[in-house]
Amino acid sequence: MRVGEFELADPMPEMNNTVAIGMLRPWVDVGRVGTLSLRKLEQYLGAKELGRLAKPGKFFDFTRYRPRMRIVNGKRVFTKPNTIVHHAKDEYSGRDYIFIHIREPHNFGEEYTDSIVELFKHCKVTEYCRIGGMYDSVPHTRPILVTGSMTDEQEGKAGTLLNPRRSTYQGPTSIINQVNEDLTEQGIQNTTLMAHLPQYVQLDEDHLGASRLLEVLCAVYNFPSDLAEKSKGDQQYKDIERAIDYGGEVGTLIKQLETYFDRVLTRTEGEEGPGKT
Repeated sequence: MRVGEFELADPMPEMNNTVAIGMLRPWVDVGRVGTLSLRKLEQYLGAKELGRLAKPGKFFDFTRYRPRMRIVNGKRVFTKPNTIVHHAKDEYSGRDYIFIHIREPHNFGEEYTDSIVELFKHCKVTEYCRIGGMYDSVPHTRPILVTGSMTDEQEGKAGTLLNPRRSTYQGPTSIINQVNEDLTEQGIQNTTLMAHLPQYVQLDEDHLGASRLLEVLCAVYNFPSDLAEKSKGDQQYKDIERAIDYGGEVGTLIKQLETYFDRVLTRTEGEEGPGKT
């Protein structure tokens, strides 16, 4: 079944009151925290692939997003980068979820965002939450800050796990923000969650950042709290702590960041830029 630029499963599962949770790579997926969080939720709910772009090369430059060749059961398998959508039903709440792994487009951005909005309408999405991670001037010695804009009810559920604040950023951004603009015009609720990771610690996969995002998502959407398992992330940050020379420049920087975090950061509004929303 074709919906916009997406080729979807046929027959489609019946959906109502659907929540869409998405992430945008590579713009705001540092430490792959958005990717890791979505995969954890997909695994928990038993999500199945719903569809993907029919012609990803229309939107993506394959010299920048490289196709991959893998060997599977002794056979060569060729795959192209794509924007992929999964669907699951939460049997506990009866609510439908779609999870969308969005790639930043290089071409035809308006058609791309129009297709995402059309997909959401077809899946009867009533709420869209975009999650991700950004580098920030924060120390690894403090709890990872999660900021975002959510409804009053959701902020109440998240409690102290969330630092609610709206971005005051002005400047270059992603065309994917057009999705949020279009959904707002159509009266569809859209929210954001962003994990702030230490700039001087750039892990390929930041499991503590993903755990912090999952803590908020579990609180807001009533998923089991043990999905936000922290042991792997805690070990990563313990290894970082052991590697730091507090008598050097990095140690001085961390002390300054700790002071700023404690006095200012948790009470001021966030900014965005490259690697930020």
